Amino acid sequence: MKLVKQSIHLSLLLLLIAGCSANTADENETEQSGNAADTETVEESASSGEADQEKEVIETEESDGDAQESDATVEEDRLSQYAAEQIEYARVWLQLGANQEIDELNLHHIPAGTTLNPKDDTSGVYPEDVIQLAGSRLVDGSVTYSGNGDGTINVYNVPLRWDGVYPVGDENFYTELIENTEQVYIETGDPEEVERLIELLEDKT
Repeated sequence: MKLVKQSIHLSLLLLLIAGCSANTADENETEQSGNAADTETVEESASSGEADQEKEVIETEESDGDAQESDATVEEDRLSQYAAEQIEYARVWLQLGANQEIDELNLHHIPAGTTLNPKDDTSGVYPEDVIQLAGSRLVDGSVTYSGNGDGTINVYNVPLRWDGVYPVGDENFYTELIENTEQVYIETGDPEEVERLIELLEDKT
């Protein structure tokens, strides 16, 4: 009889232990499931955050691009009222003029065949039509050039005023001035400065 009771007690104890183990396993599974769900939520939030940041970057870049296009349009509109030749003269002086603080920008059209140095009978002549830009003072300097129609010009290294003793006595002097022109690409420059110089243009031809 005593042996039977002990067997019953032992059976109950085993059942109790088994039940506790099962509950613990369920709790662990539940906790792991909860942790997995939390991890997925964090990952989803991170992915969502990254997507939002990428979207903001794209929108910012598009906005900057639109602003730049708008600025370019405004710059084009600023100069649209002027002739292409006027814009060219101003850009040439803006890039090559010795003095930008001038009170007027004088323009001279010099036709082909004109002597380089009017003080010298032995002077060579310009082989093409040229433009001479100069300020109102000698110190302002000058730029003498011909345009190529492709954004570049040929710059002649001739002074605004010829000083010295003539004839020069060097047969190659004028030939070298004519043949050794410098080709320069003219930048578009600051539209405000270009407009300012256009307003100073005086055609002295």
